[in-house]
Formats: sequence, C-alpha cells, structure tokens
Amino acid sequence: MHSPAADIARRLAEDAEAVCRHYLTNGRKQGRYWIVGDVQNTPGRSLYVRLTGPNSGLGAAGKWTASATGQHGDLLDLIALNMGITTLRGTLDEARRFLSLPQTDRHRANNPPASRGSPDAARRLWAMGQPMSGTLAERYLEGRGLTGLGNLDSLRFHPNCFYWREDHALNDPPETWPALLAKVTDLDGRLTGLHRTWLDPATSDKAPIIPPRKAMGNLLGHGVRIGKPVSVLAAGEGLETMLSLHLALPKLPVVAALSANHLAALQLPADLRRLYIAVDADPAGLSAADQLAFRARQVGIDAIHLSPRLGDFNDDLRANGRDELCAHLRPQLAPEDAVAFLDHADH
Repeated sequence: MHSPAADIARRLAEDAEAVCRHYLTNGRKQGRYWIVGDVQNTPGRSLYVRLTGPNSGLGAAGKWTASATGQHGDLLDLIALNMGITTLRGTLDEARRFLSLPQTDRHRANNPPASRGSPDAARRLWAMGQPMSGTLAERYLEGRGLTGLGNLDSLRFHPNCFYWREDHALNDPPETWPALLAKVTDLDGRLTGLHRTWLDPATSDKAPIIPPRKAMGNLLGHGVRIGKPVSVLAAGEGLETMLSLHLALPKLPVVAALSANHLAALQLPADLRRLYIAVDADPAGLSAADQLAFRARQVGIDAIHLSPRLGDFNDDLRANGRDELCAHLRPQLAPEDAVAFLDHADH
C-alpha cells in the first residue's frame, strides 16, 4: 500500500513542470529538465529537475539534483526546502494546497491556514510571486529612476495581491491589486517576512489606496538584502532608497530595514568591518542612523553616515541622475571603498 506521501509525490511528478513554474519561477525549461540555481529559487544553472520519465526508479519524473551542493530528492523534498517547511505534515499540507486536494480533518486541526501577516503567510505569498522582469513592478521602479533591476532575486511581482483596507468590515472580501514584493530575510538568508507595494496598472505608480505599502511577517532585525556582505555593508530605511544606492554602487551589498525603528535594531553580520548608513533627512531617520552607528561601533565596526542632498537617495537619483549621485557619494566613502565600489561600478 502506498503511503500518503508517496501518493502526493506521484501526483506532483505527473505535473512536474507546473510545480517548477510555481515554486522555481527564476528557472527555465530546457529539454526534459527545469533548470535553476538552487531550491531557494536563486537564478542560475545548478539545480536540475527532471520533467518527464517513469513513475519511479532511474530517471523518474520529479527527481532533482543540485550539482553545487549534492542535494537531491523528489518534489516533496523540493517544496519543503523552498518554503522552509521542517515537518512532513506541513510539507504535505503545502503540496495538497498546490494540488487543490482536500486536507484531512487531522491536518486541518493541526495545521490551520497561515494567519494573515505571519511569516508562513509571507512564505506562501512569496512562492506565488513571479519574476519582476517585464512586469508592472519593473515599470514602477523605472518610473522612480531605478532601471535595470528586473532580475534581482529579492524582488518579485504578484498580479493580484490581496489588500484589506484599514476600515474593512469583518466579512468584506479583500480588494486585489498588482504588487511589488520584496523579500525580508535574516542573516542566514531565511525568509522572515515580505514588504508589499501595491500598484496601479493605469499609471504604473502606487495604487490609490492608503497606505499603499504594508509589511508582513517577522521584520525586527531583518531586511531586504541585495548582495552578500563580506566585510562591508550599506544599510538604510526605504526600499527605493537602498535600490538607488545599489544602482550607484552595484558591487556594494545593501539592506533595506523598511523603517527607522527597524534600522536602529538591524542585526549586523559578525564579520562586518565597515557599515555605511544611508541617512534619511528627517528626525526619525537621523536618530535611527545614530543608534545603529552607536551599536556598530560598540562591537568594533567602523560606521559611516551617507547623507543625501535631498530627503533620501531616491530623491537624489530622480532629481540629478546616477552619475551625479555617484559623484556625491565618492567623498563620503572610505578611499579604498571608492576604488572598489565606484571606480569599478558597471556604468
């Protein structure tokens, strides 16, 4: 007799390509395989998922191998690793949700739907996002001077993201708007939350709702990360602020903490040597930058403020352009970092 896990793994394998298109959106079909960087959906060519083949044995559909790490398994294993699920029961629940299968009463009792705003809900919403390139989300960023960012793996697009107004009645259905999704992670790269910016298809700007941005999940100490810091990192509040800094200094790892309070409490990598803090020119931003700098210096990290000409670095980028932003940043950087991150920037 087949176990429930084996039966669900078989059903997943029967439509392996649909599974890959849902959970591994940064990959692509190539012949009989779906190819992507890893189980976390990083762009690349190290993970191979077989899309066709027998139900079991050598060359079975749904079997995958990660050449960079030696990991391998079936589609249930892939879903668990992709979603950060640590139990078989939770993995089966997620697979049933994908397959639209009924859940058992026991599963319903022990694994209720993820509560709205929880890290589990954030992981599920992120899994439903799609690559940003060519979407309304990319056009929105381009309208803010942020060009060429469509392939960042920390950003995705959702065409119909739920939105509950602050004054909605208990039984009112949510509205749906397209949204830019930004992945919030901890120092180990684990997804802890999401930041959503709802968009208006008619204008390619923020949707006409208040507020047009919300975050969900566990945010304190974490952030939206671009690049992996080795010894130098730049941190700031807003997503567009730090994307602007990334555009000017594409080799400098950056993290957006998403608010002044969260910037002040940002967790710092243990091997960090220098921290640049992008300062928002308002009292809350200045206070947060000072608090983070104090914490960094207490553990031996060199902390340097980066100050914009206007309110923040996205304001600077939109008003003056990338080259002028680079020129404004140069004297604020340590000389060796100016050489490493500006003189070798991709213009």
